[in-house]
Amino acid sequence: MFSHVKELQYNAKPERPDPVYAKKLQEILGGQYGEMTVMMQYLFQGWNCKAEGKYKDMILDIGTEEIAHVEMIATMIAQLLDGAPAHDQEQGAKDPAVEAVLGGMNPQHVIVNGLGAQPNDASGYPWNARYTIASGNLLADFRANLNAESQGRLQVVRLYEMTTDPGVRDMLSFLIARDKMHQNQWMAAIEELVKSQGAVVPSTFNPEFEKQEVAYSFMNFSEGEESSTGRWVNGKALDGVGTFNYVQNPGAGQVPFLKVPPNYTHGTPPTNGVNPMQ
Repeated sequence: MFSHVKELQYNAKPERPDPVYAKKLQEILGGQYGEMTVMMQYLFQGWNCKAEGKYKDMILDIGTEEIAHVEMIATMIAQLLDGAPAHDQEQGAKDPAVEAVLGGMNPQHVIVNGLGAQPNDASGYPWNARYTIASGNLLADFRANLNAESQGRLQVVRLYEMTTDPGVRDMLSFLIARDKMHQNQWMAAIEELVKSQGAVVPSTFNPEFEKQEVAYSFMNFSEGEESSTGRWVNGKALDGVGTFNYVQNPGAGQVPFLKVPPNYTHGTPPTNGVNPMQ
């Protein structure tokens, strides 16, 4: 159960309205790597976690914090829209400066949301639950979480560079710092799990069912050989089991041959005049 308190986790108050920046800020709210995504991703990982103990507790800790981040950004967007009522758009025809500003804002912020935030990205695309990952394998999930926090922090940093508003930057600096912590957190959890489960997901699959002759081969499928100098082609593999090797000219498998479909499908007949079905 969650209980709401009136205080935000951190300050979210801009110095001045900026409806165009409010549109940009929607990306870290309802975008693929926005706060709504990590909030839902972590909560469902925690709720679905069968391993009671520190990992489940940690996942739900951070998932709950992400609810706070959603509220902070939504609050910031609403305040950035303050002072941008619908009737101001009428002034655009008279004042080119007003037209330039209001012409770049999201009209749905006025029409649909009454000068409030929406669960969409910066292009107006609705948030989608398919952005989230909750596989039931903690190592796989934690690696996905690390990616989400890396992309999220990158986007917040870019948004930081797009504004000079001290209040907005103050809130973003808090989120940037928390994303740093969350990246470190997931890396620490991944390090623990690798020690107990191994580096490759899933570690429970029987290696006898793998084609071991290609399990550690890096195959060159592009022009040039620059890739042959990387760590991924030399020495012990990071799972501690195999040894990397480099394959310059990967072999080929079978040549595919598909039978002509039956006449009732009305497909294209063979161009060489031979029907292998006959």
